[in-house]
Amino acid sequence: MRFVDIINKKREKQPLTTEEIQFWIDGYVKNEIPDYQVSALCMAIVLNGMEPREISDLTKAMMNSGEVMDLSSIEGIKIDKHSTGGVGDKTSLALMPMVSSCGAKVAKMSGRGLGHTGGTLDKLESIQNFNIFLDDDAFAKQVNDISIAIIGQTAQLVPADKKLYALRDVTGTVQSIPLIASSIMSKKLASGADTILLDVKYGDGAFMHTPEEAIELAKTMIQIGKDCGRDTRAMITDMNQPLGHAIGNALEVKEAIDTLKGQGPKDFTELCYTAGSIILQQAKIVNDEASAREMLEKAVEDGRALNKLKEMVQAQGGCVDQIDHPERLPQAKMVVEMRAHKNGYLDQVKALALGTLAMKLGAGRATKEDPINYAVGIVLNKKVGDSIQEGDIIAYVHTDEELSTEWIKEFYETFLILPEPVSREPLIYQIL
Repeated sequence: MRFVDIINKKREKQPLTTEEIQFWIDGYVKNEIPDYQVSALCMAIVLNGMEPREISDLTKAMMNSGEVMDLSSIEGIKIDKHSTGGVGDKTSLALMPMVSSCGAKVAKMSGRGLGHTGGTLDKLESIQNFNIFLDDDAFAKQVNDISIAIIGQTAQLVPADKKLYALRDVTGTVQSIPLIASSIMSKKLASGADTILLDVKYGDGAFMHTPEEAIELAKTMIQIGKDCGRDTRAMITDMNQPLGHAIGNALEVKEAIDTLKGQGPKDFTELCYTAGSIILQQAKIVNDEASAREMLEKAVEDGRALNKLKEMVQAQGGCVDQIDHPERLPQAKMVVEMRAHKNGYLDQVKALALGTLAMKLGAGRATKEDPINYAVGIVLNKKVGDSIQEGDIIAYVHTDEELSTEWIKEFYETFLILPEPVSREPLIYQIL
């Protein structure tokens, strides 16, 4: 089999066979096929797409390119959730303790942040001494003992995706539903959970720019899950403004703690309850959404949800005192109040630009090697639809250095204030 023939075949819009896809992935992982040939094939896929069978074959080949987790030693239905990434997306920090406190088994592997999207692992590591590295036996034991563990992906998990993603990132081939879907689902399937809930985001701060694109991606991933025998469902959610108020690692941990106390932002709380209701049904703990929601609200109200976060932090070596006293989480040297320059109604908060501005403060990485400053970030005081008076505080910037004139200019450009009232779009567009 010659790889150039595979490139030519996809260039001519023909489907690749299962054997050709396996040849590609095996050869690339073994360094037998060069980057320049694989990038040519990826571009052909971007332009010509793949059929559902091809996408499933690609996902399975990638999934089996390295270690596949065996979670059979964990009792019960193992649940997992994945977000396609956004600004202020700290959902796992609140949602996973909520559902775990209701009896769901959370065996979750998460990633780091890059660019404007934050990573769950970076947020957890803003808690002093929190250990994201557990071996397979310790991971399974913790989930059996306390029903929850969130850890980093092992280096042996889906090596094909690590190589492919790095290549796609520098060859203009990231924006492709077959390649995005197979990348996400190969990691989720290799992580070994029985059920997967996908939070597929669209808008300014997301990979998918429209609800229609997000729905197409979600349906593709649901089909892959079905082909692999996993209960896979999806939420389509709006990322045209940051989720919740906080952007930045320790700031988002604090907001997750507030949410577990029942004091979180309305949009973030609603997302957690809606996602949690789906997960509890996937875990067969309840049969309907109303019962699930009531169970989640009660777990927050009586403190079980917050206690579950503390149990996980303690089990993974973290400082529980910082959960009880969030003011002891990393703190920036100064907090700058950003005030409105005119009256009106907030029509737009550009999520991507705010995420990038937080990264420039040190809250995120421009490259994988960049260090993270856990303390810095932005906390919004106004959301789309809110009325604003000149002089109102629209955000608090937590920073270790004086803000430059250019940074401040870019910050104000992310907000659009109009004279007339504006409507709020629903956060949850559709559930599939």
